Amino acid sequence: MKKLLIVTLLAAIFASGIGCTNMSKTQQGVASGAALGALGGAGVAAIAGGSAAWGALAGAGVGALAGGIVGHEQSKGKAW
Repeated sequence: MKKLLIVTLLAAIFASGIGCTNMSKTQQGVASGAALGALGGAGVAAIAGGSAAWGALAGAGVGALAGGIVGHEQSKGKAW
């Protein structure tokens, strides 16, 4: 039940961040990367039998870093 609550909460956070159209591409990349990373990290940790909270935290960090890099490169005009 606790894992389901965490995943649901993270999904709600992700859904609320979709409407941030006045952000730069770097900021959008960080926000969406962190949200997707948190969801993915929590899911992998739950499947592997670990702590969903620690998985979400680690996934959010990695996702934010990757999303920030991709967003920054997109703002410079490079295509991925």
